[in-house]
Amino acid sequence: MRFIDECTLRVEAGDGGDGAVAFRRAKYIPFGGPAGGDGGDGGDVIFEADPGLGTLLDVKHLRVVRAADGGRGQGKDCYGRAGADKIVRVPLGTVVFDLDTNQRLFELVHNHQRQVVAKGGHGGRGNIHFTTPVDRAPRKAEPGTPGMKRSLRLELKVLADVGLLGFPNVGKSTLISAVSRARPKIADYPFTTLVPHLGVVQIGDASRGLGRSFVLADIPGLIPGASEGTGLGIRFLKHLERTRVLLHLVTLEPDPARSAIDDYRVVREELAHFDRELLHRPEVVALSKCDLPDVREAYPALKDEFQKIGVELRMVSAATHEGLTDLMHELAELLW
Repeated sequence: MRFIDECTLRVEAGDGGDGAVAFRRAKYIPFGGPAGGDGGDGGDVIFEADPGLGTLLDVKHLRVVRAADGGRGQGKDCYGRAGADKIVRVPLGTVVFDLDTNQRLFELVHNHQRQVVAKGGHGGRGNIHFTTPVDRAPRKAEPGTPGMKRSLRLELKVLADVGLLGFPNVGKSTLISAVSRARPKIADYPFTTLVPHLGVVQIGDASRGLGRSFVLADIPGLIPGASEGTGLGIRFLKHLERTRVLLHLVTLEPDPARSAIDDYRVVREELAHFDRELLHRPEVVALSKCDLPDVREAYPALKDEFQKIGVELRMVSAATHEGLTDLMHELAELLW
């Protein structure tokens, strides 16, 4: 399944039906009077948050979504039928913008939450409403009003408790596959992860009702300039906005020009440029790949370096699961 987190869409609500001009005709009633009914209201376009959807793929292929028009008024005081609403199901975490003004309209963050995005037009009044003492047989009626039409931009921000971030190839995908059932692609080249992956981490014994769980999001690797669109850039930085805790992975790089603490500072700077509020989120920092001898040997010195800037550095290995249980419990405590 393709991960689609942005798309555009045209929505058109139904037009209201016209009111009717009609007169009552019955035997022995020569002046029956007006009998034209009102037109029906047009249908609304409604967005509904569906917890069963994970991407905007089902909406991406839609170009225009139209609701039904209201029916015309009829004689014998009969009103037109209201147009049927059109419900568009989108994943949780969808943010809706007006494409022309770039105004943020609303976001859907609760299961089955609904929001009217385009209001249908009102039906016009029939001539039964225009009778006066002077004009007892009015021959006028109102037309229905047009429904709202607008172009939208939809943006999906994944809903997760913990955001997993760091440079490419620090072991994020391996870690999420070790602590959950998520199975992202794992390889030894940069930007293996091209889309966010969500995994559910279970803490405790769920079979006895004693367990707790949280959602961990693997965010594609960040590099210098990410907040300006470099690499995978802003497209995936936005997914961190909904997380409550950050898990920052660093590791020992073979490139002598890079260091774990410099990588940490670079990612923090990109977070600050994108949204300074992210700097105030609870954060856990861990040195990954400690199953490698050179990483393990470097840990004491790296821990001292991080302590100088007020950061406690943990040591974990997704390959051997060393330190993962304690790390997941620490994250759970920050969440609860």
